Amino acid sequence: MNTPPPPRTSLRSLRVAALLSVALLLLAGCSGAGGDRLGAGTGAANGADAAGLKIALITHGGEGDAFWELVRKGAEAAAAKDGVDLTYANDSDPTGQARLVRDAIGDRVDGIAVTLAKPAAMKAPVAAARAAGIPVVGLNSGIDAWKSQGLLEYFGQDEIVAGAAVGDKLNGLRAKHVLCVIHERGNVALEARCAGVRKTFGGETENVYVEGTDPEAVDAVLTARLRQDPGIDAVVTLGAQFALDAVDSVKAAGSTARVATFDLNNDLVKAIRAGTVQFAVDQQPYLQGYLAVDSLWLYRTNGNISGGGVAPVLTGPAFVTRTNVAAVARFAAAGTR
Repeated sequence: MNTPPPPRTSLRSLRVAALLSVALLLLAGCSGAGGDRLGAGTGAANGADAAGLKIALITHGGEGDAFWELVRKGAEAAAAKDGVDLTYANDSDPTGQARLVRDAIGDRVDGIAVTLAKPAAMKAPVAAARAAGIPVVGLNSGIDAWKSQGLLEYFGQDEIVAGAAVGDKLNGLRAKHVLCVIHERGNVALEARCAGVRKTFGGETENVYVEGTDPEAVDAVLTARLRQDPGIDAVVTLGAQFALDAVDSVKAAGSTARVATFDLNNDLVKAIRAGTVQFAVDQQPYLQGYLAVDSLWLYRTNGNISGGGVAPVLTGPAFVTRTNVAAVARFAAAGTR
């Protein structure tokens, strides 16, 4: 015999009853002598305050950068799930990014997710957010700085570990001289990637700096360097779009160097399938944005802190090669990988 499902009104009644129970418990907790409320003085909230939370995601990403669009999409998905009012703001200039954090403090947001590509520039605004009782989490950049700056949590990739894994893969390809292309000076995450490659790679590692906002300049620098030294047999870029530039540069220089990269997008998936790019290191930017926003919601509504506040939550490295690229191709085509 099948039992009919309860009517919709009974579910609503259960929700109302649950909310009343929470309210009564909170009143009882406030009247109790000596009772400690979870997160008192730290910005933690309770489930009854969840509606209408305002969270700001502030990154150092440039306008129109496909990588940061993935981060934003993940953040928006978490915000939609949690019923959060999300604001996304970005400025590649560290002074501008710091100003955006201060603006968010002035807007009295309930939480801030921030990248620490230039940690020194973010130290004062992060401290100001904490002083205002606003919880702050980090993502993508600043794995060596988030704890010292007092952030609650961090979501991203250990770039030294990822770079070392790339060095090992280059050894497997029997490369002898790798060009590591840094597209933003002073970005600690990018510097760490090349340092990681140097740590394990058995051949020569050479850093070359390019202006990432100028594709023509990137191509000109790489083509010239490859022509100058035919012994360069591998190029590692630190962003998907730069790998595609490097493929063109290798052809223009008449070089036989093989190209590998950090980060992924739909065009790069096609290049891996075609064999023009050997592999990509996927740090899963969509996941970084999603976890950053969701973690602030969880903290504000339930006092949760991923990693216990002492360890980062790693989102990479995951390698995408010709043998496994099909598994992520449809997600890349949908704009989420």
